[in-house]
Amino acid sequence: MPPTPRPLRKLGFLTIGLFDAADPRRGHESTLEIIELGERLGFDSAWVRHRHLQYGISSPVAVLSAASQRTRRIELGTAVTPLGWENPLRMAEDLATVDLLSGGRLNPGVSVGPPLHFDQVKGALYPDTADAEDFGYGRVERLLAAVRGEPVTDFSGVEGFEVFSDRVQPQSPGLGSRLWYGGGSLRSARWAAEHGMNLLTSSVVKAEEPEGPYDFAEIQLAQIRAFRAAHPHGEAARVSQGMVVIPTDGASPEQRARYEEYAAQRTPRTVSPQGPARLLFAPDLVGTSAEIAERLHAHAAFREVEEVAFALPFTFEHEDYVQILTDMATKLGPALGWQPGL
Repeated sequence: MPPTPRPLRKLGFLTIGLFDAADPRRGHESTLEIIELGERLGFDSAWVRHRHLQYGISSPVAVLSAASQRTRRIELGTAVTPLGWENPLRMAEDLATVDLLSGGRLNPGVSVGPPLHFDQVKGALYPDTADAEDFGYGRVERLLAAVRGEPVTDFSGVEGFEVFSDRVQPQSPGLGSRLWYGGGSLRSARWAAEHGMNLLTSSVVKAEEPEGPYDFAEIQLAQIRAFRAAHPHGEAARVSQGMVVIPTDGASPEQRARYEEYAAQRTPRTVSPQGPARLLFAPDLVGTSAEIAERLHAHAAFREVEEVAFALPFTFEHEDYVQILTDMATKLGPALGWQPGL
């Protein structure tokens, strides 16, 4: 197997954190147990997804706050928080608080755009300001300014017995350099770079050319290179790649059959761009660690990154995630040149 140009330094995983509406605590406990397992296996990072009005994690910062007290080394991230649901100033306070409690391990990933099903939720979310809300990059700029310690008010000083700051409190040193943008287009990649953010890529990209070609790896590679070309840190700018990867080395025959069926059901969306946004999806990778490593080494975008956050599939059982993570850390990671953290 030829070595990749950029050896894999950081191995992470991403979970959606599903739960049963009749017993939501168990689902959240499962997520925390998976993160604890990830640390024991030597993973460098664990990421959670944001799901509103669904049976998944609606408050990643709260979940990661709990995870920070049950782990000591593994980095904790969101991939990603849609800022259309958030007040950037309040979010900056929460992020800094959890980052301090974790010892500087938080890696917040964000994205922009109106909330999903906005017409149905705007009355509850923004009853008085829905038409005036900015769901573009300006929302990220407000978060960046608050996290990085820029003034957010023209008032500071002492009022009676209380002391007020013109900056968001607390401030957590280093957090401003650990903010990630979840992007899938050339425009978003360049914007993130120009604002000094890190780039989270995923299994979804925008097909920029209406007539093709529709090569997922080449499209993603172009975005990564555009990001680094525009970033102050150049080739050293951080990029993490996320795809659904399911190693089967330790899987039972029943598990392998379910994994292959899951991937097959999702394959049609990888053939051509989907919807008005022309989104192109990467195929899920199912197979032995040796087989997956071979496919990744041939993936043009993977060869450009040093960090990954492989996504765990939706709707699987806790035991499935234990098997997948164990194979990732003990078989797939080493096949990619990675060494577990201690």
